Amino acid sequence: MTPATTLPRYRLLLLRHAKSAWPDGVPDHDRPLAGRGLKAAPSMGRYMARERLVPDLALVSTARRTRETWALVATELPSTIEQRDAGDIYEAPVERLGAVLRAADPEVRTLLLVGHNPGFQDLALDLIGEGEADSLSLLRYKFPTGALAVIDFTAGWQDVKSGSGKLERFVLPRSL
Repeated sequence: MTPATTLPRYRLLLLRHAKSAWPDGVPDHDRPLAGRGLKAAPSMGRYMARERLVPDLALVSTARRTRETWALVATELPSTIEQRDAGDIYEAPVERLGAVLRAADPEVRTLLLVGHNPGFQDLALDLIGEGEADSLSLLRYKFPTGALAVIDFTAGWQDVKSGSGKLERFVLPRSL
């Protein structure tokens, strides 16, 4: 008899905003997506739909580039996904992102955060206790714009801590 596989109770999707532009005189918070980002975001949305990586709730940084990323990704996903603006994840450090995660409603089984680096890379590396070696190596090196980290947990959001997650996959836009 083979031991039962522990299924994830909760899944975190970390989506870094797609490639943004750097227009002169535009504050960081108001930077739009660049052409490459406008193409990559819907492609990631199609991938998420195909792979059934559909969140119950999307918390989206209030920065223009994250809102534009989510709008393009969301066109490829079911229209029933609840979305909330989350100003507290704009350029947030790992501690603040962890607090947002631990405050998530336990009814939300799959949570998507759309935000920024270096916070997302720091959070992912802090949370991951195991995962496929190549994906972990890539994530340690860089969390590029438009990339998606999928991290599974067997405990509820309030019990998420360092090393408690498993990196299920790390997907780059250029691989789609």
